[in-house]
Amino acid sequence: MGACSIPVRALVCSSLVLFAAACSGADSRSTAAFTADGQVIAMGGGEGGPSNACFSCHGLDGLGDGVSVPRLAGLDAGYLQKQLEDYADRLRDDATMYEAARWLDDDDRRAVAAWYAALPAPSRTAPAAPPPRVWLRGRPEAGVPACAVCHGAEGQGVGPGNPAVAGQPAAYTLDQLRRWKTGERRNDPRNVMSDAVAGLTETEMRAIAAWLETAPIAPPPASDAATASASAAAAARPEASRGVRRPGR
Repeated sequence: MGACSIPVRALVCSSLVLFAAACSGADSRSTAAFTADGQVIAMGGGEGGPSNACFSCHGLDGLGDGVSVPRLAGLDAGYLQKQLEDYADRLRDDATMYEAARWLDDDDRRAVAAWYAALPAPSRTAPAAPPPRVWLRGRPEAGVPACAVCHGAEGQGVGPGNPAVAGQPAAYTLDQLRRWKTGERRNDPRNVMSDAVAGLTETEMRAIAAWLETAPIAPPPASDAATASASAAAAARPEASRGVRRPGR
């Protein structure tokens, strides 16, 4: 037995190395299936697994829950991708979305954003009530600009950097306005939103949120699905680095 111990040990070690190599190749092939396209990621959570599947909160149709979870269907793809980036980088802080976004690389985020952007948004036939005065005119004496300048007269968004906000649940919109106002949300370029809502009253925020919930939903403006930072990073990243993403990478 003593004479055989070294060869046996070497054989076992060699076998383990070969087994690990084989598993590594299988893992790359199997995990690729989890991120095959945007719909697969949305339905299965990508490499984060089913517990991070987008549909579990945002619904199979991307319309949210009508209360605290926002609609994603029909929103601008570039805006959606930026939010995923910001969640992963914790520029927009949310524990649930951080877990979902941190497993996705740039290509995954681009794919799932494009898929949600292509989903049909609900149509509204009943006319909305007139928007609050502060939406169209702002309140200059308090430093509040008109919301319509960036988000459109009906909340349809004005360009890729100014997203559509019409048709979102009032509770969700009010929560986001409060987060902007208190600094809990801070992922806006040059603090535009933080400055814009600083002078809003609680009454004005509630009125804006309630009106937007009933505002007509228009198709988003055309835009590139990727933000400049993401597209540049994806182009510069070697092909070999686009495999399995793990937290902390």
